[in-house]
Amino acid sequence: MKLKKSIILFFASFILITSNVSAETEKECFEKVSRGIFKFNQGFDKAILKPIAKGFNKLPEPVRNGTGNFTSNLGTLLTIPNHMLQGQWRLAGESIASFLINSTVGVLGFANPAAKMGLKNQQEDVGQTLGAYGVQGGCYFVLPILGPTTVRDSIGMVADTLIDPFAQVTLREKELASISGNKIDYFSVQGAAAIDFRADNMTNLDSLEKNSIDMYAALKSLYLQNTAKKIGNTFSSEDDDDWSEFNK
Repeated sequence: MKLKKSIILFFASFILITSNVSAETEKECFEKVSRGIFKFNQGFDKAILKPIAKGFNKLPEPVRNGTGNFTSNLGTLLTIPNHMLQGQWRLAGESIASFLINSTVGVLGFANPAAKMGLKNQQEDVGQTLGAYGVQGGCYFVLPILGPTTVRDSIGMVADTLIDPFAQVTLREKELASISGNKIDYFSVQGAAAIDFRADNMTNLDSLEKNSIDMYAALKSLYLQNTAKKIGNTFSSEDDDDWSEFNK
């Protein structure tokens, strides 16, 4: 009941907050500050994240694939309620079936037999749901470690922790169906997902940095285009480009 009240309160507050959000999603709130944070993030990436991702890529393929499958399967718990909020009942059903199959037959999600059965499991979050309802992104800015975002997507990140069962059990340490966890579990999974993402896009990001006159502007454009594709459900892994991994 407390969780339900929190969700209702969040969306009530959201309506008031977003009434003043600019429709110009590429407008920046404070570009100078964002560029400074971006430089910090680049330093963090070069000193910590990229070396770890390089080491991760040297692990046996089953380990790498298993890690990606595991984090993606847990992400399905956030995807399911967002499909429902968007009225995408067929996709919600497929995501539920995918989670159940991968969590059992797939050994806690380390394998992905659901994909071989043709079950789709595209990742959805609250930011995408809000965008699907026509809420504009508002101004663009960069967060430390977390990277590019908008007003809408930042609010969405907070809301994700309210409707995601995994976040409830771990980050908020609430017991659900006799399952419990802690914050270490949550951040361990998020860290593993970040490493897997960075490792998958090693070549892409190196190429972007090498060929971009302004890396900050290039990543901003990529982020906004990628977000628009996700909201419109027009992102396909079969697209003839090297950036399909950004939909993970």
